[in-house]
Amino acid sequence: MKSFATLFLAFIFSLNVFADTVSDKEKDALIKLYHATNGSQWKIKWDLSLSVSTWYGVRVENGKVISLNLADNNLQGELPAAFFELVNLITIDLHKNNLKGQLSNSISNFKELEALNVSGNQLSGTIPRSICDLKNLKDLELFKNNISGELPVEIGKLNQLEILCLFDNQIAGVLPSSLYKISTLKILLLNNNRLSGVVSSDISNLNILQNLSLFNNNLDGEIPKELEKMPNLSEMNLSYNKFTGSVSKNLTLLDALNMTMFDENGNLFLLDVNEERKPENSIVN
Repeated sequence: MKSFATLFLAFIFSLNVFADTVSDKEKDALIKLYHATNGSQWKIKWDLSLSVSTWYGVRVENGKVISLNLADNNLQGELPAAFFELVNLITIDLHKNNLKGQLSNSISNFKELEALNVSGNQLSGTIPRSICDLKNLKDLELFKNNISGELPVEIGKLNQLEILCLFDNQIAGVLPSSLYKISTLKILLLNNNRLSGVVSSDISNLNILQNLSLFNNNLDGEIPKELEKMPNLSEMNLSYNKFTGSVSKNLTLLDALNMTMFDENGNLFLLDVNEERKPENSIVN
């Protein structure tokens, strides 16, 4: 009876060990990430002699690494190629570190990814087009980096995206037409970039949008009147662009800076506000 109990406990222990084990490939990828980002200087370090599931910020489920949260942990350097072999990741949060270099085209390896936050780093280069292949992505936050180039024209392929935060970068060019097809968007923050061109009336397709910020770019043309018909839009800032024409009082009230724009000479001015039409008095004979 005693030997049976010993065997049973050994069996239970082996199940726990199995559940706690990830593939050698994933473990090796994590170790390479640790060394490439100066792990010995992290705020909370990993003990590489212990099980992967004990490592800070790593979540393991069914023997797979599904989440990596190393926000504000003093990661330094570039993400190694091996990092993109963690193909089971669902969430990645590396914001507020000192990561440099460019986002690799290999980011498309993360087929299961739903949330990517690498904001508040020193990443440069362009947004890889391959990021548009992440069909499950709901949250993309790359703000406060040194990212340049244009938005990928295929960005509309991210048809599950709810949050797109790219502010405080150096992104230029026009807003891709496919962007207006992401009907799931709730938050769209593109302020403090170098975007140009017009905002299409197709923005009305984003009918559940709650927060829109295009503040401090080089956008021009007229502000689409369709914005006023968007029922969920509660926060908006379009100021410090080169928009012309006039806007309704309701839109002006939504904008924190009351539609303050730059003219051709770089001087600030306020857009004209449409006056509500009063019914004409009937003529009495």
